[in-house]
Amino acid sequence: MNPGKGTFNPDRLNLDAAGETKKIVDALQQTIHHRLRKRGAVVGISGGIDSSVTLALCVRALGSQNVLGVIMPEKDSDPQSKLIASRLADSLQVPVIIEELTPALEAAGCYTRRDEAIRNLFPEYGHGWTCKITLPGNLLEHDTFNIFTLTVVSPPAGNKGSQTYSKRIPLKEYLQIIAASNLKQRMRMSMLYFHAERLNYAVVGTANKNEHDLGFFVKYGDGGVDVSPITHLYKTQVYQLAAYLNIPLEIRQRTPTTDTYSAGSTQEEFFFRLPFEILDTVWFGHEQGFEPRDIASALQLNEAQVMNIIADIERKKRATVYLREAPIQLLEND
Repeated sequence: MNPGKGTFNPDRLNLDAAGETKKIVDALQQTIHHRLRKRGAVVGISGGIDSSVTLALCVRALGSQNVLGVIMPEKDSDPQSKLIASRLADSLQVPVIIEELTPALEAAGCYTRRDEAIRNLFPEYGHGWTCKITLPGNLLEHDTFNIFTLTVVSPPAGNKGSQTYSKRIPLKEYLQIIAASNLKQRMRMSMLYFHAERLNYAVVGTANKNEHDLGFFVKYGDGGVDVSPITHLYKTQVYQLAAYLNIPLEIRQRTPTTDTYSAGSTQEEFFFRLPFEILDTVWFGHEQGFEPRDIASALQLNEAQVMNIIADIERKKRATVYLREAPIQLLEND
C-alpha cells in the first residue's frame, strides 16, 4: 500500500454531489459560451442514466430554452427508450426532436451487412430473429480473455416457443457485425451535428469514465462530440449525481444497456463483465495506489478476484488507446 494512503475505504468514491454539479455547470458555461462560442447544447438522449444526467446538467448550465434533446430510435431500439427520454425532456422543459434512423441505416446497409455475417454462423437467421453479442460473465472466477459470443433467438413457430442458440464468433464475422452496428452510432453523431450546426449549438457527449477510459464507445460515433462533461466520473458516481439532480426513478433503476442489439444486451454482459459497484471500487482503489489485498478485504473478495478485475481493466485500456487519440499527423512543416 502506498505510504499515507491509510485503509482503503470504498466510501471514498462518494461525491459531494452539490459541489461536483456546480463545478461541471460552471465548466459547461465557460466552455460552450466562451471557448466554443456557441449558443447552447445538443444532447442525444436515450432514457439511460448518462444522457439523462448530461441533459440535466446542460439545463442547469444553459437554461432549458438553450438545450435541445434529440431522440434517435431505430428498429432494434427498445421502444421504452423513446418514451422514457421524452418524459425526461418534458419534465426538464427541454424541446425534443425525434429522428427515426431506420431508413438511413437501411440505405447504408447496416442491417444487411450485419445479417450477412450472422448467417455465416447461423444460416437460418432471418426475419423475426433477434441477436446480441456477449462476453464471458465469470470475471470474478477466472481471468478469461474478452472472447465474444453471438446469441440468436428464433421467432416462435407453431406450438414451439422461441429458441436460443449461441456460438463463439470468429474474428472475421465479429469485425463485420461490429463495423455494421457502429453505423448506428455514427449516424447518430451526424444527426446531432446537423442540429448543432443549424442552431449554432455544441454537441455535448454523454460518456462516463468507464466508457471513455475502457473504450466502450465508437470513434467518430458517440465519441464524436464537442465537450464531454462526465468522462471523469465513474458510473456509480453518475448515479450519485442522478439522485442529486432528481432524475426520475424509472431511469435510475433501469438496467444500463447498449440498446444496439435486437435481442437486448446489458452493458455488463456486452462489455464490462461486472456490476459497476464492484468494477468502480476496484478500479478506484487501483488508481489510488492501494494493493489488491487491501481492496479485496474492503469488498469481501479474495485477492485473485481483484487481480482478475485489474488485469481486465488494463487489457481494455491498452487495446483501445487508438479510440482516444486525435488524428495522427505523420509529418510537420519545417
